[in-house]
Amino acid sequence: MNDTMEVSSSVFRHRNQRLPPEVNRILYVKNLPFNIKDQELYDVFGRYGAIRQIRKGVTMDTRGTAFVIYEDIYEAKAALEALSGFNVKGRYLVVLYHQREKIQKKKDLDKERALAQKLKEQALKKQQADSIKSQKRSA
Repeated sequence: MNDTMEVSSSVFRHRNQRLPPEVNRILYVKNLPFNIKDQELYDVFGRYGAIRQIRKGVTMDTRGTAFVIYEDIYEAKAALEALSGFNVKGRYLVVLYHQREKIQKKKDLDKERALAQKLKEQALKKQQADSIKSQKRSA
């Protein structure tokens, strides 16, 4: 029996358990080696089940990160439990569940901050313009 078969059988054994709400099929992986190849990612994460997609970060801000999307939520859970802290090429992986709500809240907060900054700038310009007008009237 190979490694995949052993992992799969333990995954299927726990199918009836109730999962916490944050558990989902999408894993967010941090602290990946920058030079890791796509095939190496599939080899590491594929041991825990069928992978639908892996999206590796390519920009300077996202290098060393990836999203791993499994076909099954239980396989994603097994991979998270097994690979959190796993050493790959001298780096210890940080594996988390992807949280859409948290990212959406951050985007909304960034939009609100940008709007507040814009309103402050507009108010400052109006105040400066009013100040100049009042100086011209008094002169």
